[in-house]
Amino acid sequence: MRILQFGDSVLPVGAFSFSNGLESAVQNGIVSDVESLRRFVRTAVVQAATSDGVGMLEAFRASAAGDPARVERADRAIFNRKLNEEMRTMNVRMGRKMAELAEAVAPSAVVGGWLASIKAGTTPGTYPVGQAVVFSTLGLSERETFAVHQYGVATMMVSSALRLMKLSYLDAQAILFEVNGEAEATFDRVADAGLDDMTAFAPTFDVLAALHVRATVRMFMN
Repeated sequence: MRILQFGDSVLPVGAFSFSNGLESAVQNGIVSDVESLRRFVRTAVVQAATSDGVGMLEAFRASAAGDPARVERADRAIFNRKLNEEMRTMNVRMGRKMAELAEAVAPSAVVGGWLASIKAGTTPGTYPVGQAVVFSTLGLSERETFAVHQYGVATMMVSSALRLMKLSYLDAQAILFEVNGEAEATFDRVADAGLDDMTAFAPTFDVLAALHVRATVRMFMN
């Protein structure tokens, strides 16, 4: 039940305001149909696993071990790998909202301490680390936490696609089902990685993000 609630696509952390780069991809013709959308979402999900996902797993283990300094190192590792302003903004806004929501709904000393660190400015407060801290206190496993993170990335983009392009909801769900089916194998590939192994090489995403900052028409914040 906790996975269903905190993994819900309508969880009020502001995900509806972001497209994870998809808006710029549609505007510039990189995504124009179902097949190109499928490839774009899959690339984003793989990138999320090898970068944010690795940092999130490190933060989950640190939180479970009661090591806030290690949690903050993972948080900074994720934040520092966001090369563009919009992606940083998305990460920290959703991260703070996650901490505030958890403090109101499922308060604990760990979550309260995490939110206090964000407010004090001692840590950026990225969304994947927020998920890690909250899920570890709820007694969920790191595999479940990773699955929710990956699901969230894919859902954000597919939901955005329905507003950005001509797309059947059936095709959208088919893409989501296909991409989510790869989550377990992806977890097995990154489960033993450390912060030094984080990689987010996807230059097309960075170029699109730079273009989006100067776009004259924007539906989403990134």
